[in-house]
Amino acid sequence: MKFLKKLLKWIIILFGILIAVLYITDTDYLIKAVRTIYLQGYTTAYLEDYKKFDNQIIKNSTPQPWPNHKNYNSAKETKALDSINKVNGTIAYLIIKNDSIWFENYSDGFNENSQTNSFSMAKSYVSGLLGKAIKDGYIKSLNQPVSDFLPTFSEGLASKMTVGDLSSMASGTNWDEAYYSPLSITTRAYFDDDLEKVMLGLKVIEEPGQKFKYASGDTQMLAMVIEKATGKKLYNYLTESFWKPLESENPTLWQVDSEGHDLVKAYCCIASNAKDFARFGKLYKDYGKWNGKQLLDSAFVAKSITPRFSESPQYGYGWWLKKHKGKNFFMMRGHLGQYVIVEPDDNVIIVRLGHSKGSGDAIATFTDDISVYIDEAYNMLEK
Repeated sequence: MKFLKKLLKWIIILFGILIAVLYITDTDYLIKAVRTIYLQGYTTAYLEDYKKFDNQIIKNSTPQPWPNHKNYNSAKETKALDSINKVNGTIAYLIIKNDSIWFENYSDGFNENSQTNSFSMAKSYVSGLLGKAIKDGYIKSLNQPVSDFLPTFSEGLASKMTVGDLSSMASGTNWDEAYYSPLSITTRAYFDDDLEKVMLGLKVIEEPGQKFKYASGDTQMLAMVIEKATGKKLYNYLTESFWKPLESENPTLWQVDSEGHDLVKAYCCIASNAKDFARFGKLYKDYGKWNGKQLLDSAFVAKSITPRFSESPQYGYGWWLKKHKGKNFFMMRGHLGQYVIVEPDDNVIIVRLGHSKGSGDAIATFTDDISVYIDEAYNMLEK
């Protein structure tokens, strides 16, 4: 008994020392990481982790449901699609043809209104908000310097960084896109309660605007720029610019770093559903127009879905671009295989949400699952 008491005493002491070390080394965000992710049985962020964080509500106004296609759910999932959906834990698969729901299926206890984490699909919304801020006159153009809004980046290479560089992932910062390293800035940004402080500690180490390098920090910095330019919280700007005008069926949530600092995790973490996510794909398919109203400048949309750098044809401004079997797709993408995939010439939108994207950990390229979701959607449409 004495031994157990002594052991318990030393465990408490060592635990206290560990906590102290975390605070002394400014890595106390790891406490939140353990509490919200690892103690929940996960090794990375997961679909419903938004419930463990602070969020701001993005309200909808008068909802306008998607119409059902005349051939609604007349097709069955192909064997290949059924297989990959089971293996990768798909919770929503949706095919929209000619702006009507052609097929939809939900699994694992989720339904058409279930909220799940967008992860990096949020980046497309933030880039869209940049376009809106330019259209509204808050920002001059894609070429306006970031330092006009964030003076921290006004010297040396940083002074050359533009808002367009942030949208196209060409900032030249030292951001490290490492999802599974507990000490990476990506992990810190996800769990730290003062995200602005984290971002202002970045350094520009390469010439901005020269090449594509996928970096979530670029989108986070862009969000800070938009807030400074507009004088509005980004979740409010999203509400008035897109969520309400797109007639979303459900309100949504956007994670913030903490109640005290109230800065959105702009590179991720909008909790919504397949049908409402699809609306943003339709907006870009129609070059910024929704129900006859031009929400975004068509030239900005066209530029967004065109590669900025010829050596990196997979990315434009906030959108992924993929040529596949003679077709040109643009898409929103998220960490665990969250996709809104658009083929404007065919007037097709494919949405997939789920627990995993399968094998491979592509960051700046495409995992194999994307081709399967596209191919099987077209196989279903052709039957």
